[in-house]
Order: sequence, then structure tokens, then C-alpha cells
Amino acid sequence: MKAKRYTIAAGTELLLIFPAVLFMAALFVRNVQPLQFEPAHTAQQIVNWYAARPRLGLWGLLMSMPLVVLVTGGGIVFHKWRSEPELRRAAGQTFATLRAHLETVATALATLVAGGVLAIVALHLLTG
Repeated sequence: MKAKRYTIAAGTELLLIFPAVLFMAALFVRNVQPLQFEPAHTAQQIVNWYAARPRLGLWGLLMSMPLVVLVTGGGIVFHKWRSEPELRRAAGQTFATLRAHLETVATALATLVAGGVLAIVALHLLTG
């Protein structure tokens, strides 16, 4: 029964955070190409919709709902951390493995960051 409750909570949190993720994605997409082309035009329409409704858009969808997700998600993770020794053991093993292979993890992270930087520069060059 608890597993079903956690599944419902996770699904609800994803639904609550979706409007904020949509807005953030729209901010990014509208800068990828000129606004007269798709999908930048649609992204601009989404941003305009949020901007035209500050109480609902800013306070409701971009502040309140993510805050609810932060608080409830933090509470669920804290509860599961305290009540499930298997979770703590698995986390300990994961950190031990990462520590044992720190140079490989650091190289992988640097590679991912480099790829992200190159993608951002490429998008900037394509749109500029």
C-alpha cells in the first residue's frame, strides 16, 4: 500500500512541476531561432501567456507548484531515508564506488560539461 502511495505522490509531483518545466523549455526554445519560425514562435506564445497572467503564471505555476513539489518531495525522501536501511546501504555503496573511480567520474563530468558548452556555443552561432 505504501508503494502505491509513493507512486501516486511521484506522479503528482511530475504533474505539478510540468508547467514550470514547460515555461523554462519555452524560454530556451524561443532563443534557438528567429521567432517567425517554429518552434520558436510557439515557444514565444507560451512565454507571452505566462507573462500576461502574473498571478496564475508567475505565482501559481512557477512559484507555488514547484514549492509544493520541493517540500513534499523533500519530506518523502527524508522519510524514506530514515525508514529504509536498504536505501541507505545502496546510497553508501554508490558513493563508495564513485569515490573509488573518482578520476573516471571527474573525466565523465568534464566531458558532459564540455558537450553542453559546445552545444550552447553552436546554438548561439546558429542563431546569431
